[in-house]
Amino acid sequence: MSVKVENFGCRLNALEGDVAQAAAKTAGLDKTIIINGCAVTGEALRQARQAARRAKRAAPDHEIIVTGCAAQIDEPTFAAMPEVDRVLGNEEKLDPAAYAAGGPVAVSDVMARTRATPLPVTPQPSRARAFVQVQTGCDHRCTFCIIPFGRGNARSVPIAEVVAQCRDLVARGHNEIVLTGVDVTSYGPDIGEAGLGGLVRAILDQVPALARLRLSSIDAVEIDPSLLDMVIHEHRLMPHLHLSLQAGDNMILKRMKRRHTREQAIEFCAKLKAQRPEIAFGADIIAGFPTETNPMFENSLALIADCDIAWLHVFPFSPRPGTPAARMPQLAGDIIKERAAALRAAGAHQRTKTLEARVGTRQSVLVEKSGEGRTPCFARVEFEATSDAPKSGDIISARITGHDGERLLGEIDGGHNT
Repeated sequence: MSVKVENFGCRLNALEGDVAQAAAKTAGLDKTIIINGCAVTGEALRQARQAARRAKRAAPDHEIIVTGCAAQIDEPTFAAMPEVDRVLGNEEKLDPAAYAAGGPVAVSDVMARTRATPLPVTPQPSRARAFVQVQTGCDHRCTFCIIPFGRGNARSVPIAEVVAQCRDLVARGHNEIVLTGVDVTSYGPDIGEAGLGGLVRAILDQVPALARLRLSSIDAVEIDPSLLDMVIHEHRLMPHLHLSLQAGDNMILKRMKRRHTREQAIEFCAKLKAQRPEIAFGADIIAGFPTETNPMFENSLALIADCDIAWLHVFPFSPRPGTPAARMPQLAGDIIKERAAALRAAGAHQRTKTLEARVGTRQSVLVEKSGEGRTPCFARVEFEATSDAPKSGDIISARITGHDGERLLGEIDGGHNT
């Protein structure tokens, strides 16, 4: 059966794309293309629309299904597109019955969901590092963000289920697992479990064969003390945190309805750097949030160096209908574009410093594909691919000989282990 999935957005969406593909095949679908869309920005929605049109042009005899946050949040737009045959919500895409039903639209009220839908054990042979869902949804209401309305309120997966998923993936040969969700640092309270620290402790203790555990995007202000201690001391927990910072100015953070200050972000990063020097930070920063003045922007620009952000994701602000930020005074598009470019330039400078600091070291590298992999701090490494080269998912030792500003350059050192 031919069922193809085109994923957009976060790791959780990518994992759900695997589940959606399996569900569609279970329902007996054939000649089907699933567009698993994102809605975090207006550009993400545009990409989903483009993908649906492109898919129908390339395969006019295939059924085109649009799902994901794009469908959940903007169902009428996709339902009206002549290229789209069906629209499924975020919950429906996981259910074989929704595909078997055959109706043109199936989008339920995700805000009514009170429990996370358990994802079935799904092999992930195409991924060097496997993804495991620990929660979905978000209880916060940042003024720029539409995602809670695509994912619902925060709902956690029980520790026992997460541990079982991890065990299965390790048994299938995965050496690294990434814990994914919408707001992973909110994990636990809704189902009476310990926080994210308790979950991480359980995985490390109960899945001893797991070589590397990594966290996806986190909210630093929500990190519990036990997790903070493990980030510092547990070598199997990777020294890489992607922080949801969004801005570096306190007034803008307040208008965003974020829960941290500029000073707290800097203090958090400095504390971890002092106690685990090899740690590297990624971060999301929004360029051109409404009402942002030049001095406010300069504070965000300076935050990249102040927090030593090695892997920066810049999001030019786009108003999401229905959010408070969409009703605030907007900045001109050319200003947003200029500020995004300046942020990216500062991020590139910081990335270069991070790469330079690792030249001459030996690094443990998880191979992603022939001649390429990632270090514990998530730096990309390029090395010579040979006929006996390690395969995807292997962990090797590499001697870092240089960098090109984007990635490290290395040589395989002493073979590899699986």
